[in-house]
Amino acid sequence: MRVYAFVGPSGTGKSYRAQMVAGENNISYIIDDGLLINENEVVAGESAKKAPTKIETVKHAIFIDEKERKEMIKAIRRYKPKSILILGTSDGMVKKIAENLELPEIEKTIYINEVATKEEMETARNIRITQGKHVIPVPTFEIKKDFSGYILDPLQIFKSKGNGSKPYISEKSIIRPTFSYLGNFTISDTVFRQIVEYLARKEEGIAKIIRTRVENLRRRTIHIYGSISILWA
Repeated sequence: MRVYAFVGPSGTGKSYRAQMVAGENNISYIIDDGLLINENEVVAGESAKKAPTKIETVKHAIFIDEKERKEMIKAIRRYKPKSILILGTSDGMVKKIAENLELPEIEKTIYINEVATKEEMETARNIRITQGKHVIPVPTFEIKKDFSGYILDPLQIFKSKGNGSKPYISEKSIIRPTFSYLGNFTISDTVFRQIVEYLARKEEGIAKIIRTRVENLRRRTIHIYGSISILWA
């Protein structure tokens, strides 16, 4: 089995372009947000977009749950795909998915900026942020029964790269998951500090926590500084 990866930040249009990337690389199967997709058909798995929170979505997407992981491994062995495309937001994420599903090493990674312009990615990101819309790369009838109560809109795409080239024709589904209605959430610096101090107290060699400081850089990056007293035997 040949394993490929399609990587890009969340909301930049990976699922929208997944089938196009798969077709251009002669890839028959796609793994996207917990689903195993062949052409326009969902053949195994459950969409991570059904999860109630973003954290649960990530857990489903990388197959943390043992039952879901075993079912997907069983399905892959049953269908025996010659090639498979894994979608993820980072190199680490697609590598983790491949490891959890016992797949061969990823031999090629395609990045979203290789197939989409900066303007296209910014537009997709803006729609995700302002409207909470997500794309699932299968026709609406394939997932309608599993997404009762969600916003479901079919999206048909027809593209051609020039005379003589094979046109790209696809139907996708646009949904708005539950977690898109929940707004933003933050974790206060105090919580980070309390977690660090709690973990430090569990270490036998630490006698006392003198001071802990959290620096939030507001770019999804946290620096934590600490002073401790250590028992020296």
